[in-house]
Amino acid sequence: MASKNKTGVHSLMHFVAWLTGVIVSLSVGFAMIDGILGLPSWLGGATVAMIAGWIVIITTALGVILAVMHYFR
Repeated sequence: MASKNKTGVHSLMHFVAWLTGVIVSLSVGFAMIDGILGLPSWLGGATVAMIAGWIVIITTALGVILAVMHYFR
């Protein structure tokens, strides 16, 4: 019985860590798009930061969709 409880706690902690990663990724992506987080000009400046922000948002959304599909299959 204790092993089932451990498994439940493990699953909960895994979900919390995954959700935290999704929230942080979306926060960083939107901050890069809005210009709050930027890159120095020698790395491409605001344009490259905006493109990188969209890449982060799209890949995070894709990862969430794939994770939900994997969970319900």
